[in-house]
Amino acid sequence: METLREIRRRIRSVQNLAQMTRAMEAVSASKVQKAQAAVLATRPYAHRAWEVIVNLSSVRGIPPHPLLTIREPVRTALMVVFTSDRGLCGAYNHNVLRAATDYARMLGVPVRYVAVGKRGRDMLWRMRAPLVAEFHGLPAVPRLTDVTPIACLAMDEFLYGRADAVFLAYTDFIHLLRQQPVVKRLLPLHPTRLEEQAVSEYVVDMQPAGAADYIYEPSPEALLNVVLPRFIELQVYQAALEAATSEHAARRAAMRNATDNAEELIRDLTILRNKARQHAITKELLDIAGGAEALRQLQEAVG
Repeated sequence: METLREIRRRIRSVQNLAQMTRAMEAVSASKVQKAQAAVLATRPYAHRAWEVIVNLSSVRGIPPHPLLTIREPVRTALMVVFTSDRGLCGAYNHNVLRAATDYARMLGVPVRYVAVGKRGRDMLWRMRAPLVAEFHGLPAVPRLTDVTPIACLAMDEFLYGRADAVFLAYTDFIHLLRQQPVVKRLLPLHPTRLEEQAVSEYVVDMQPAGAADYIYEPSPEALLNVVLPRFIELQVYQAALEAATSEHAARRAAMRNATDNAEELIRDLTILRNKARQHAITKELLDIAGGAEALRQLQEAVG
């Protein structure tokens, strides 16, 4: 049995750990609210931008835009994987990376990766996966300017023919207790087919329509050249926000579980401490009683 001093030392250590996990849970709870608000704020803009793209792409007489060109068959693909820079978030990173690699195997073509987050980068390195680039150090609630280089890299890989399709692998935030890893197609865009596209989540209630009788200024081609890259950036931004929100929610749940486990361990150690203290008291009482009995017997022998 451990000594009473060792048990008390363990109790203090677990109490300090519980304080840290409780503080981390509170921080994650604050961050997840801000990230969730940012996710919801981008959806109306994305919805209207998609309406413009659907109408512009339906105008007759304009050449097809390269970002809307579907290449069949797909010979190479690029996967942008969103993970976290830090741990202590349960199986968050493992789940999204497993979804990405499973989808890559299902494609049956060479797939290269862009890692967003140190954890994903390290895991892809250990897997010896072909890594095009890595990004890390995104803030708790990313801004559009933070993810613009990621979107530009994805568009360049597609436009220069180094990838026939680009996919986003991230964790979709459903609610605080559930986050779902998903893989959705970023490029090419297909205005009349929403399934498996990253845009599908926030325009799911929209039915694609034909070209409206609009007069575009300066021209439909010029507008597409401006709107499409911005819309690609918005989709990457949306994925980054979903991933950040899911990360904070996963870390909040992990820290809640760690705090509960620490409190349960403190209760068990407290019971063990009380038993050890009772054992020490009993031993002292037995020593006193034994000494008193020995002294009595000595007095009787002398008397």
